[in-house]
Amino acid sequence: MKETSIRDQRRLLLIDDDPNLILLVKDYLEFRGYEVITAENGREALEILEQENPDMIICDVMMPEMDGYSFVQHVRQDPKTNWIPVLFLSAKGQSQDRVKGLNTGADVYMVKPFEPEELVAQVESSLKQTNRLINHQNKAGDNGPKIQVPFDVELTPTELKVVQLVARGMANREIAEVMNVSQRTIESHVSNMLGKTSLHNRTELARWAIETNMA
Repeated sequence: MKETSIRDQRRLLLIDDDPNLILLVKDYLEFRGYEVITAENGREALEILEQENPDMIICDVMMPEMDGYSFVQHVRQDPKTNWIPVLFLSAKGQSQDRVKGLNTGADVYMVKPFEPEELVAQVESSLKQTNRLINHQNKAGDNGPKIQVPFDVELTPTELKVVQLVARGMANREIAEVMNVSQRTIESHVSNMLGKTSLHNRTELARWAIETNMA
C-alpha cells in the first residue's frame, strides 16, 4: 500500500523533442499510475509551469528553442519551482556531461537508452526524497528558532548542489559518487560553506538549506 500511495495524484512534467520517446515514456508512466504532462522544449515547459505545479520534471538535455540546461536554471531560480526534483535524460554519457547536468541543477542524470523500470525507480526514489525533505522541514519549523547565518552569504553553483545533497541526508562519500569527484573535494566544499555561514556542522547546514528553500 505504501508504494501505491507514492504514486497517488502524482503529476510529472515530461519534456523531450522526440515524439516517439514522449509517447513511450508517457504510456509507461501512466500505466504505472502517474499523471503525465508533456512539452516539446524548455520554453513550452516554462509556459506550462506558469499554470501547473508538477511533483517532478523529466527533461531531455538537447532540445530546440530552449535546452535542458537553460530550462533547469530557470526552474532553480524561481522560488515557486526550485523545490521540484528534476531528472535529466541525455544521449551524452561522459563523466563531464553528468557533472555538468548535476551542477546545473538536475537531481538525477540518466543516459539514453535506458530501461523503463530504472526510470520508474528513479522517479519513485526522487519523490520519496522530496517527501522526506518536506516532513523534515515541517519538523524543523517546530523545533525552535530558525538557523541564523550572515545575510550576504553567497554559494557557488557547485556548493549549492553539495548543500542540497547534504540536506537529503547523503554522506560525503555518496555525494562524491553522484558528482563524480573525490570525497576530499566534497569535504572541502562542506568546510568552505561552514566557514561562510558560521555554522557548526553538517546538520545545521542541512537545516539552513531546507529553511531557506535551497533544498
